[in-house]
Amino acid sequence: MANIKSAVKRVEVNQKKRANNNAKLSAMRTEIKRVDKLVEANDIENAKIVFQSANKLIDKAAQKGVIHQNNANRQKARLAKKINA
Repeated sequence: MANIKSAVKRVEVNQKKRANNNAKLSAMRTEIKRVDKLVEANDIENAKIVFQSANKLIDKAAQKGVIHQNNANRQKARLAKKINA
């Protein structure tokens, strides 16, 4: 365990950021799964609505550095392709 005051603070800050990042990532993945389930059930109208919120979460995750921008673009493209197919 860290002894220096600034090192202790860094540990605490890193734990908070890690928890935040995990929450954002989990929410994003859940929304992607919701879109997938709706597409499989041929519920395209609701899938498009959920797709918009999934896009928003994916963009926010990329903006905050939780995922890479290329990863975000790939996820969005795959979801759009599934909905349009």
